[in-house]
Amino acid sequence: MAGFLAFSSAGLAAAGLALRPAREEDAAFIAAVYASTREEELRPVPWTAEQKKAFTDWQSAQQERHYAQHYPGAERLVVAQGAPIGRLYVDTTRLEVRLMEVTLLPAFRNRGIGSRLMDELLRYADLLGLELSLHVEPFNPAKRMYDRLGFATRETRGLYEFMVRPAGGRAAS
Repeated sequence: MAGFLAFSSAGLAAAGLALRPAREEDAAFIAAVYASTREEELRPVPWTAEQKKAFTDWQSAQQERHYAQHYPGAERLVVAQGAPIGRLYVDTTRLEVRLMEVTLLPAFRNRGIGSRLMDELLRYADLLGLELSLHVEPFNPAKRMYDRLGFATRETRGLYEFMVRPAGGRAAS
């Protein structure tokens, strides 16, 4: 991921964005970003706000442990005007660039930031001659962006579609 961090700096800076490694003191922010992705799903659950927070904090911590164990160094925070606004997990291997997650705080969604991050990831994968892959739930609004950017579903894996965009171009339909 250090390669993508260095590669993306100039392109993101032009848009007023930056990436930086996550630090220990970012744990509460990371948990809040994660919780924001579960708000709609948890809305009808008859738990108190404290119970929902405890649940999403626990899930976030489990996810963080998994990523740290299996993809060390893959996590970055997306920063705008010096403040974190989201998180990005990318793992680069000799076979692919894998986008594991990109999540922005609700106030920063649908403002072109995700598209800008994806543009940088696509340029990076193309430069390396690697495909860019990801998993997405079929009902996730980001799937429309992935379709538009030339990703195609290679297979369905449980609840997720495994999508791939080949290096240098659009996926075969």
